[in-house]
Amino acid sequence: MIHPSYTDLMEVVNSEVEPGEQPVVNSRYSIVLATAKRARQIIAGDEPLVKAESGKKPLSIAVQELYEGKIKIMGEDEEGDAEELELEISELEDKVDVVDEAELDMETEEEEPEE
Repeated sequence: MIHPSYTDLMEVVNSEVEPGEQPVVNSRYSIVLATAKRARQIIAGDEPLVKAESGKKPLSIAVQELYEGKIKIMGEDEEGDAEELELEISELEDKVDVVDEAELDMETEEEEPEE
């Protein structure tokens, strides 16, 4: 028997949904897909978000992360929003790097002695 159960996982995932709103997860299939995706990320090298015991399999770690609320299942509309947000953050980081480089150039010019 799997612990936590599918129903326990579904309750955790849907716990933030307001009454009257559609739940994030409606089936076991959604839980399986989400945990499998996270397990593949862990296998690819992502650090587990929970303390992993030695020998614990990536899928078990993914289930524990989901149960403890360390990962969130996002609906299709939220995934697009998250990708846009990541793109905006990336663009802002690029601008910050450019500003920092420009400031360094200005500081270097100011420090050079005039002849």
